[in-house]
Amino acid sequence: MSACAGDKPLASLSGLLPDWLAALNRGRRHFDSDAAAMQLAVVAAERNIVEGGGPFGAVVLGPDGQLLAVAANRVLPARCSLWHAEMLAMALAQERIGSHDLGSVGPCSLYTTCAPCAMCFGAIPFAGLHRLVCAAATEDAEALGFDEGAKPDNWVSALETRGIAVTLGVLAEQGRALLQSYQRAAGAIY
Repeated sequence: MSACAGDKPLASLSGLLPDWLAALNRGRRHFDSDAAAMQLAVVAAERNIVEGGGPFGAVVLGPDGQLLAVAANRVLPARCSLWHAEMLAMALAQERIGSHDLGSVGPCSLYTTCAPCAMCFGAIPFAGLHRLVCAAATEDAEALGFDEGAKPDNWVSALETRGIAVTLGVLAEQGRALLQSYQRAAGAIY
């Protein structure tokens, strides 16, 4: 059997995280406010900047505010364009619940330190999320030069039409501060 045929089992996605991010995912925690959940996403993004990653963090909460996953943008360290904070948070949450459909455990919410790019926007409905909460706006990331892709102008109403509630501007100043911190650190723009 060739190596391509898979003579070794794949590691779990959570097994590929840096130790500091894995530690943020351990244990059972509940959040009782949007600000508290977003603050964890901010903490992940702050640490990620220090560790050579991008300035974006994300959290997925399950029913009753239970933490399912916390992630940060690992595109540069992982050399993988798919590892945006939102994509990684959704995938980690799916791994945790053992299903591709986060909605199978009840209403789940995604908290992200910046409005989603085109890729992450497209994945949100397919992940089974019921709610999206954003800090900074798309324009804040684009102002630094990030390519957010061809997302429709009416992206909020497009999600709402699919039954996904959207809340914008939660800890917006902290979301923008992450982007500014990354810019001051001369982080790569991609």
